[in-house]
Amino acid sequence: MRKPFSKENGDGQYFPEALNALPEGVKNYITPEGIKRLRDEFTFLKRIERPKVVETVSWAASNGDRSENGDYIYGKKKLRQIDSRLHFLIKRMEIAEVVSPNQQNNRTQVFFGATVTYADSKNVRRKVRIVGVDEARLELNEISWISPVAQALMKARDGEVVKMKTPCGVDELEILKIEY
Repeated sequence: MRKPFSKENGDGQYFPEALNALPEGVKNYITPEGIKRLRDEFTFLKRIERPKVVETVSWAASNGDRSENGDYIYGKKKLRQIDSRLHFLIKRMEIAEVVSPNQQNNRTQVFFGATVTYADSKNVRRKVRIVGVDEARLELNEISWISPVAQALMKARDGEVVKMKTPCGVDELEILKIEY
């Protein structure tokens, strides 16, 4: 069974293509907090999670017939997933360019790392933080700097109105507040 936006290798493991690809020529900017989260995840998987799974797989393998051994089969699958994620994290950390929003001198204009409060044409107010691709978390109102909203907001100033293309046409966004 294929999953949307993913690629399957020969052993049934899925690699999310949307996460692996950056647009051509785009740098992988990330905040200091974002790179720390990637490093923390890498350390957790490498030092804690992977050894636990290896121990389970070893125990399950010692029980004999592996073809119908659920612990062994699931453990091997989980091990492949962990190794895949570790590989992904290594590659992303290698190409990451850490940018600290605290070092931004021009605090009246929207740049990477800014927290922006804006209102759309229906006067709906939103507050977003512009962060790197690998650290964006929509549930915390963190959006990728290459997202359409962030691209529309970039380089705008307090009180400025910018236009953003939407599936329904064009929307106007008024910049209400910029914070770093």
